[in-house]
Amino acid sequence: MRLTGVATLVTAVCFGWAAEAAEVAPDQVKFEDNMVAASLTDAPGNPEEGVKVFVNRGLGNCLACHVVKSLSKEQFHGNVAPALDGAASRWKMEELRAIVADSKKVFGEQTVMPGFYSLEIGDNVRKDLVGKPILTAQQVEDVVAYLATLKE
Repeated sequence: MRLTGVATLVTAVCFGWAAEAAEVAPDQVKFEDNMVAASLTDAPGNPEEGVKVFVNRGLGNCLACHVVKSLSKEQFHGNVAPALDGAASRWKMEELRAIVADSKKVFGEQTVMPGFYSLEIGDNVRKDLVGKPILTAQQVEDVVAYLATLKE
């Protein structure tokens, strides 16, 4: 049996089904003035999930290059890139979204930071990431939501 319209909504609410968030495709992200104004999903970013992606060595691996003092319990903070303490005081959310989505469009091709929501990640890409972004659109929004909590 196929449900449509109100019947789908009522069924979803009654059975607790969650709808998938709509995502902007990586090649459809609109960069303007080093910003991405629109969210990449129709779901808000979750800072608690964002910090998990941020510290996960198999996903964001942000600590390989950045220091965040509030994450001092995590090991191996890098010093290749700017410390992110106070990131929300230095950059707007739209700028943070652009930097995380594709830093090369913001800082230029010389940056070593990968585009986490880009199909042009660079050379020597992990085999499971060929032709795919490193992070999902929701993970980008979650990381941006986390970074937005880092105020001075």
